[in-house]
Amino acid sequence: METQLLNIVNSADKSDSLNSKKTFRKKPEWIRVKLPVGRNYSNLRSLVDKYKLNTICSSGSCPNMGECWGEGTATFMILGNICTRSCGFCGVKTGRPESVDWEEPEKVAKSISLMKIKHAVITSVDRDDLADQGSIIWSETVKSIRRLNPGITMETLIPDFQGIEKHIDRIIKVKPEVISHNIETVERLTREVRIQARYSRSLKVLEYLKNSGVNRTKSGLMLGFGEKENEVIQTIKDLRDAKVDVLTIGQYLQPSKKHLKVKKFIKPEVFKKYEELALDLGFIHVESGPLVRSSYKAQKHIN
Repeated sequence: METQLLNIVNSADKSDSLNSKKTFRKKPEWIRVKLPVGRNYSNLRSLVDKYKLNTICSSGSCPNMGECWGEGTATFMILGNICTRSCGFCGVKTGRPESVDWEEPEKVAKSISLMKIKHAVITSVDRDDLADQGSIIWSETVKSIRRLNPGITMETLIPDFQGIEKHIDRIIKVKPEVISHNIETVERLTREVRIQARYSRSLKVLEYLKNSGVNRTKSGLMLGFGEKENEVIQTIKDLRDAKVDVLTIGQYLQPSKKHLKVKKFIKPEVFKKYEELALDLGFIHVESGPLVRSSYKAQKHIN
């Protein structure tokens, strides 16, 4: 499997080499987003606009927003919209965050009820400025959502909380159906792509979650930063060694001119081979494709 994968990736490398010196990369034909349609999408769109609800789906311009909203799934970002970290890939603002809104858990729970969401993904900015890294608000948000939305399922896409176990334990205790933490890129590029994060720390967080009895753990990987095929394979293996259950792999798309440039657009057949490799290694579920994002088809990652 690995030899076959390397041959496909190497073939893709040759086809991209002619454009390697261009400063602007035109998106290939397979990077095409369908216009969102459908009654469910239209209803959610109108509610988000009317009540100014904060979803990362719309603020992050996710290419799968129409599909996910049409299936009753949405991703909410808590703890404000200013992050203490300045990752080179992320479109979220960086700076000094505002004070914690202790009414936020109730607001998010009411928003989900209003939108009639069946499966909610909760994520957040990094809050390295807080003694608890924001973990208390995380815990209270999950509890509020459950109280106001009986029968809902949840995924919590958490930061690394600087690897501090007592903060991670607050998330484990409220038992979301899926706990996710994204590795984002290969080890060699972590300092450039994620800056304040550490590859080894993320793996330790994921392994700690599983060893603590979490039923379903998940991580996400982006391609297109200049990683090599053997590095991608090693990262997939490292995640499986950390007992991760679900893996998403997608194409990095540059949010603005100030962010890291796309070094390469990965072909769909390469994503497919990475998916096959991951499944062979023992992942329970894998989503791998150019437009895949960490919450893509998130409701399917529960069972």
